[in-house]
Amino acid sequence: MTTSSPPPLIALAAGGTGGHVFPAEALAGILLERGYRLALITDRRGAAYGGTLGRLETHRIRAGGIAGRGALSKLRAVAELGLGVLQARSLLKRIRPAAVIGFGGYASIPGMVAAVAAGIPTAIHEQNAVLGRANRLLASRVGRIATSFAEVSHVDPRLLPKLVHIGMPVRAAVAALRDAPYPPLDGDGPIQLLVLGGSQGARVLSEVVPAALAQLPAALRLRIRIAQQCRPEDLDGVARAYEGAGIACTLQSFFADVPERLTAAHLVIARAGASTVAELTALGRPAILVPYPFAIDDHQTANAHAIENNGGAWLMDQAGFTAEALAARLGSLFSQPGILARTAGCAARAGRPDAAERLADLVAGLITPMPGD
Repeated sequence: MTTSSPPPLIALAAGGTGGHVFPAEALAGILLERGYRLALITDRRGAAYGGTLGRLETHRIRAGGIAGRGALSKLRAVAELGLGVLQARSLLKRIRPAAVIGFGGYASIPGMVAAVAAGIPTAIHEQNAVLGRANRLLASRVGRIATSFAEVSHVDPRLLPKLVHIGMPVRAAVAALRDAPYPPLDGDGPIQLLVLGGSQGARVLSEVVPAALAQLPAALRLRIRIAQQCRPEDLDGVARAYEGAGIACTLQSFFADVPERLTAAHLVIARAGASTVAELTALGRPAILVPYPFAIDDHQTANAHAIENNGGAWLMDQAGFTAEALAARLGSLFSQPGILARTAGCAARAGRPDAAERLADLVAGLITPMPGD
């Protein structure tokens, strides 16, 4: 008589911003559908996760970021990471995962270091077009490096055989809309414009976009329907600016329905974070991307360049992102809807809407014994 063994347990090491968390959530959904058991290894911020990650068996360990800190803070962060590695080693001995998958950010480091030391199959996923600091630390130690972009900088050439271009996994709500066609834009119809500023909004977008739209001809302003994410303290001022320009607007500090708004948009103006770029390309929507200029390693500029080079977006660096420059760009684009439609097509071709499935396949390959093993 034989007894069936439980399905393999996969541990996901993730935490921090949406760019690290969204792909972990997307992968978790696919792995659960395939029958795997899952555990999440994260830091103290893991208590706030909802969705699929919020339903997983969650283990919180110590972690601390090092980049950009003073000497004393770095010492404390190293101590936190060391304690986190000890916690992770004990945890992995107890839960015995078949593989551990990391998603960058300092929250992933202890779990990944402990997994490598224990000889557990490992892989990391890099969301940006620049290999992040945490993933750079881990790259030589893990088994595979999954990337969102075909070309990623700051990768040691000796590690290139480990790289697998799978794309950036997107949330299930985005993936469900990936076949929605680009909305037609006729000569007199409304123009749907969406402005996203990242998880906290972006002040520069709240200052420049209303001033730019106010410079457009009156007939064009009457056609614009803008939905804009703003910081809470900017909402009233932005609303007054649009009211004065006669532009219909919907303003919120957080949009719960971003996938639907992206699908309806003729044009998006946004930062160039990994999750934003992934959703734009998964849905095939043209964008003006304004990278956050103070990000470590300037990874948002690299992300924006990658999509612009594929013809799916226009990069405007923040120094040149003025009301006059944006008004000129918008006036040109809105008078040539064919350009917007072609750019939407290029954005769609640059995307990998099946990235979560591809990453799940990579995970399965890590734990499936090869013939003769």
